[in-house]
Amino acid sequence: MFRQIRRRAAALVGAALLLAPLAALAQDSIPLPDRIRRAGKIVVATYPNYPPLTYRDPQTNARLGFDVELTEAIGRQLGVSVEWQEMPFVQFFPSLQTGRIDLAIDGISDLPARRGPLDFVNYLRTGAQFLTLDRNAAIREPTDLCGKRVGASRSTNWPRNIEAWSQENCVARGRPAITVVGTEGSVDARTQLRTERIDASVQGNETMGWLMRQEPGVYRTLGEPFTENLTGIPVASSEPQLRDAVKAALERLLANGTYRELLRKHGLEANALSAITVNAGR
Repeated sequence: MFRQIRRRAAALVGAALLLAPLAALAQDSIPLPDRIRRAGKIVVATYPNYPPLTYRDPQTNARLGFDVELTEAIGRQLGVSVEWQEMPFVQFFPSLQTGRIDLAIDGISDLPARRGPLDFVNYLRTGAQFLTLDRNAAIREPTDLCGKRVGASRSTNWPRNIEAWSQENCVARGRPAITVVGTEGSVDARTQLRTERIDASVQGNETMGWLMRQEPGVYRTLGEPFTENLTGIPVASSEPQLRDAVKAALERLLANGTYRELLRKHGLEANALSAITVNAGR
């Protein structure tokens, strides 16, 4: 009788020891919408033409960049795989609202005008910065751009930022306004710059280090970034559990050092955030 009791007790202890790690894992897991947990994946949109955040290796065509590696790390924290979908930037927000994709990541600025149907999980600091060709000896300071042509991606807030800067720093001081040229993206802006259809361009300061390393002696930045904002991962506002899960995953990556390690790898230490926020851009 006592032997049977001891055997039963040992079996119960053994079962408890086996279940303890599973219980701890379940308690430690980040809650996800049922549909994502069942699918075992998150569908993420990007458009890989914005290095060092998202781009393709010209030799292997592999998808690379800080945003790519960060998203894969988020997936590991959530316990799901990442299914990438490449699409133009203009399709990101409609695709989120219709449920075609779960997230988008591509150096996307968190702007109040973009919210409502979307929430933004902020993970990076950004700022618009002027860029010109190094050979443009007549353009040494940002104010030298008054009366000149400056290009920027029309899918961003940068054209409006340039106009506001021009009003304050050119027009208000009796100088001619900057002519703002909308482009199809930063790559197009740089192409127009190299062919001298424009005199300068604007893009996020997070891209400058990579650009200078890739094309040394071709470009030169002008002054410091003239705006400051936050980059975010947009999530449909109808998916608050997913938004909170992404935020929780990023907070873990910040706490365990992965976030800082990826920033260092891609030369983005200056763009780091000390805390993950939601809808904190301006």
